[in-house]
Formats: sequence, C-alpha cells, structure tokens
Amino acid sequence: MTLWQGKPPLTYKLLTKIKYISDFLNELTYFFYFRSPIKQNPAEQLEISGLNIKYLPGVGEKKAAILREELNIESYEDLLYHIPYRYIDRSRIYTIQELNPQLPYIQIKARIRDLKMVGTGKSQRMTATAYDESGELELVWFKGLKYLPSQIEANKEYLIFGQPSSFNRKINIVHPEIDNFEKISNLLVGFQAVYPTTEKMKKAFLNSKAISKMQAAIFQHLNGKIPETLPNWFLQKYKLIYLHDALYNIHFPSSPEMLRKATFRLKFEELFYIQLNILKLKYKRKTYFKGCTFPLIGDYFNGFYNQYLPFPLTNAQKRVIKEIRQDCGSGRQMNRLLQGDVGSGKTLVAVMCMLMALDNHYQTCLMAPTEILANQHFATITELLKGLNISIALLTGSTKKKERTLIHEQLTDGSLQIIIGTHALLEDVVAFNNVGLVIIDEQHRFGVAQRAKLWHKNNIPPHVLVMTATPIPRTLAMTLYGDLDVSVIDELPPGRKPITTLHCYEKKQNEVFRFIEQELNKGRQAYIVYPLISESEKMDFQNLEDGYDKVNRYFLPRGFSTSMVHGKMKAVDKDEEMRRFVNGETQILVATTVIEVGVNVPNASIMVIESSERFGLSQLHQLRGRVGRGAEQSYCILMTSFKLSNESRQRVETMTATNDGFEIAEADLKLRGPGDIEGTQQSGLVCNLKVANLGKDGLILNEASRVANEILGNDPDLTKEENSVFAAQIKRLFKTKINWRFIS
Repeated sequence: MTLWQGKPPLTYKLLTKIKYISDFLNELTYFFYFRSPIKQNPAEQLEISGLNIKYLPGVGEKKAAILREELNIESYEDLLYHIPYRYIDRSRIYTIQELNPQLPYIQIKARIRDLKMVGTGKSQRMTATAYDESGELELVWFKGLKYLPSQIEANKEYLIFGQPSSFNRKINIVHPEIDNFEKISNLLVGFQAVYPTTEKMKKAFLNSKAISKMQAAIFQHLNGKIPETLPNWFLQKYKLIYLHDALYNIHFPSSPEMLRKATFRLKFEELFYIQLNILKLKYKRKTYFKGCTFPLIGDYFNGFYNQYLPFPLTNAQKRVIKEIRQDCGSGRQMNRLLQGDVGSGKTLVAVMCMLMALDNHYQTCLMAPTEILANQHFATITELLKGLNISIALLTGSTKKKERTLIHEQLTDGSLQIIIGTHALLEDVVAFNNVGLVIIDEQHRFGVAQRAKLWHKNNIPPHVLVMTATPIPRTLAMTLYGDLDVSVIDELPPGRKPITTLHCYEKKQNEVFRFIEQELNKGRQAYIVYPLISESEKMDFQNLEDGYDKVNRYFLPRGFSTSMVHGKMKAVDKDEEMRRFVNGETQILVATTVIEVGVNVPNASIMVIESSERFGLSQLHQLRGRVGRGAEQSYCILMTSFKLSNESRQRVETMTATNDGFEIAEADLKLRGPGDIEGTQQSGLVCNLKVANLGKDGLILNEASRVANEILGNDPDLTKEENSVFAAQIKRLFKTKINWRFIS
C-alpha cells in the first residue's frame, strides 16, 4: 500500500535523485571556486583533480565514459595533462603546386568544385577537386559522406588541411579537414596540437580536433584560475613560467619559444616532485630506520676469502663489497641495489655478504623468481661453501612436505643458516630465528608487497640487497630506485672473452647449422631460442616445434643429441631436459625464453636467436648472456627475416656493436621508452610519467635531482613555511598507506 494515490509527490522524486543532485552541486561548487584568484595556500591546491570531465560542455556521460576507459581521463586535471605528442605549424599556407607526397600534414587555401559520390557498397566514397591559382588536386572522403554537401559551397575559399599522398601519379588528400577560410583566418597563428587517440575514440568523434576543443573549453571554464603548484620564490629562482601559462602553451603554443618554456616547466616539475619524494624517503630511512649491525668480519668471511675464493675479485667486486660492509656496520638498515651485467660476479658478492651476516650470528636468505634460478643459486652457493661447514637449504614449491617441515623447524631454532628459495619463502609459516640479510635476485619479477613480507620477518628490519642482471640506465635508476643506494659491478672477471655477435638472415640457416656443427665437434654446446612454441596465424615468426624438427633432421644423423624446453612443459620434464643439457648428455638445447635467466653452462659457446626482431634489446642481451661463461670464444647469432622495421634494425645493430649492458640499456630506453624496460612495468612512477621522457630528458632529471637534494639538505621533513607547497604536493601526488619504497 502506498502513502499516496496517483503520481508520487515531488519530494519523493527529489529524494530518489539525491545522489545525482549532490554530485551536481559538488561540481558547481568547484566551478565557482575556481572563478576566484589563484590560490597559494597549499591546503587549497589542485582542486581541479575533483572536477569531473563529464560536466565540461560538449562532453557528457557517454564521451566521459570513453575517455575514462581508453585514456584513464576522469577529471579536468587528467585532460589538461593529456599532452600532445606533436605539433603542426598552422601559420604557413602552401600552394597546390608546392605539394608532394613526402610532406607531412599541410594546409592550402583553395576553392572546391565537382563534389560527387563514386562507387558502391564498401568502396563508396566522395571526391571533389580543390583548386587555386597554381593548380588543382583531388580530395577523397570515405566517412561522413552525408554531411559533406551541406559543408561545401561553390565560390567560397576553404582552408584544407591534411597529408598529401599520391594515387595514379596524381596528388590527393584523403579525409582532409575543411574550414571556411573567412571564419578561421584569424586563428592561423602558432602551432596546432595533435593528441594521442584510439580507434574507439575516433568512432565516437573524439579525435585530436575534438580533444583540442575540450582543452579550450577547460581554459574558458576555469577563466585562467588554475592553481599554482610551485611556490613563487621557486619559480623566480629557477626562471619557470606559471603553471597556467605552461599548460595553456603546451596545448595552444603562441610561439616556438613559449612552447619550449612550457615544456621545460612541466617536465622539470614532474621530475622534481618524483625526485623530492624519493629522496625525502631516503633521508628519512637513513635518519630513523635502525638495522642489524654487522661489526665483525670473522672466520666465515676470512676463511672463504683466503682458502675457497674461486678466482681473484675484480676491483668492482671489491668496491661493492666495501660499500655493503660499510652499510651493514653503520647501525642503519641497508637498502641497496646491486647492478651488474650478465656474468659480472654478482652471486659471488652476494655469498660474501651472506658470510658477513653469519659472522655476526644472523641468518640470511636469497629469494629468486623461478625454481630454475633458485636451484642454480643453491647448486652454486653449496659448491662455493662446501668446505666451511655451513647449513644451507633450498625451499621451493616442489619441496616435499617432510623436508619442508624440517626446514621450517631449523629456521625457527636458528640451526639453518642460509635459506635459498622462491615465493615459498614468503609464506607466513616460514619464520626465522634471527634473519639479518635478505637478498632478492631479479627483483623486478616480484611485487613490492611480496618483497615486504621478507622485510617483516624480523623485529629489527634485516638489511636488503636487491640484485638485477638487467643493467638500468642512470636516468631510470634515479627515478625507480632513487631511494636506494646503488652499487654497480662494471667489469667482468679476468679471462672472459667478449662474445662475438653476428646478424644473419633466415635463408642462411644451413650455413649457421654448419657453424654450430664445427663448434660441437670441438666439444662445445649450443642454445637455439625461438619466440613461439607453435605456429601462429597472427605472427609470421619462427616457432620451436618446427625448429626442433629441423634441428633434429640436421644434427641427429651427425651424432648429436638435443633437448627441448618451453613454458608449457611440466616442471619435472623441463628439469629433466635441463639436467641432460647441463650434464653434457645433449649438445643442443632448443628452447623459448624460459632460459633467459638461471642457466649456467660454461661449456655452451653458441646462442642462436631465431626471429630475433621479435625480442627487445634487454631480452636479447639476457639471452646472449647464457654463453660466454667459460674461457672459450663464444658467439651469438641473431637470425631475422629480410623485412625489418627501422626499430628492429636499430636493435640488431646495437647488439652487434656492443656487449656493454649499460650501453644497451640506454639504447633500449631511447627506443622503447621506460614503461617496460625490465620486461615488467614498475609500479608508481615511470609508467605514470605524463610529460617527461627518461630517454631524452636526462639533463632535466639531473637538475631536478640536484635541486631536490638542495632543498632537503636544509629541510629534510619539508616543515618550513617556504616549503609548505612542496609538502602538500607530495602528499597529493604520492598517496599511499604503506611506504613500500622503504623496501625497494
């Protein structure tokens, strides 16, 4: 039974829409708030992040949903920081006679005649002839055909914008933009921004031109009241333009000089706040975080160094061990990144750091991302320490229950000194008696929350040594790991010969097989790596299944045997095939990239990478690092098809030109950008860069880091009034409940 008859009362209708009204009033409040002068009070900064883009004139619910889904744009601020990727000079008008297919986007002033429909069905199109005093060209449209006749009038001049192309030896422009010249002539100054879009956006008429109109609407809506995000004294000292001027000129540059100033301001600010946040955490960790103290260098360390060291340490290894020893003896918790190229001796450094912990009566653990790598570390470390009477165990997902229970008990009572494992070490049931050092290998393969679990397995935080065999460019290291101290092993052990890298096209496969045969006859072994397990309709690359057959047809009759390893195999089968190759029972290992890390066969001297254009530089370098581990000359052969993109060709040329992992990492950063530099995106910073480019803006990053250090040197906690804007910005930009970057 209802309380009314007929239509429900107005109050009820209002109540049912209360959330909508509340949201609308909230947005209205924000709008009027920004019609007041620019605020400098840090507590009132950056409210544009709360202005929903759906309320911007011309957007609405549907377009807002597409912007959110495709570009993660939800607020005015998000859209303002959707930066153009290039600009077109709209101040120059070409004549038709000047056009050629090599020109980029251009504009001409011309009249239009002979508008007509051509073809039927899917091939239907509309054509017209544009002409000026110098000549004529064809215009072609495939979409929006029903609107065109109403847009074009005879004897009127139009500004026609597009990219010239050639068809049947005649110049044409496909899908040109057309504007009435009289209406637009006063706008022909400066540059036109071109924005990143997607196919779904274009179908919803959210092309670059539409985004530009939205940007203009924001500036009109906010009426020049975008709050400043840097203090006035800072702007004056470093000669930076105001944020409003920077954002306006990044979207609507009035001149090349203003575009340069706007770009520098936004890049500098973005990198400055990243550095300020990271370095602030570093200052805090070094000031407040106490750690286990390792004052002793005792029998374990000295005994190993004097009696069991397999080869003399390089100067780089000695330097790194000294840096780690100083950290562990300081009384502060160490958080150090150890970078080293493949084969540079990081594992030996890690072992000697473990011995420091043991000398001071602490346990230590090493966590690796895969069972193959964990097993490799266990075998290597057990062999290195076999004369020192040290208890070492391996804990992985494959460890039997009875053995696992024993390991847990020994860890708890302290009788187990070194534990090596995979994610199994993170389980809550794994408890230490007194862990003092945690070593994490190939750390980018673990999530920060996972790594944090190891950090919390002792009342006093253990020292953390993070290792990576993927050399990280300095600019990227400063951004991702600026809060860590960084050690670099930048020389290889003596006796290692540089790997010779060659590029061959697919048609020379038989020649490559003959070369492999020559090496196998010398007693060597070879890897042959494929990008795919089986044939793909979508990708025209070599695949492992076909390749394995080819390898067997050639090598089996010649008395050589093969192993095959790929990611879809059962772990037990994979391990058996790897064991056969490691023990020399098979001479050739045909594999996918599962062998990228964790395989150490000094006798292997050849690495053949099929369809190498499929791989990134970092991955190619990792694969190449599987050979060259013995004293013999080793080779890496990059097989490709004839059709190579410019980027693929640059990767191949880089690999054949240098073995230096840091040079390769820098080249990779320039080619690909930073988002996926290590094969997996890092959370929090690099993938969120909106303006800066770490491959190109190293100098700006260096200056931003210097300025951030200078400010924190005088005010580590940013408590001074002059730095209140910085403190508020950091709080807004880097919202997180748990400070994972203390862990790494």
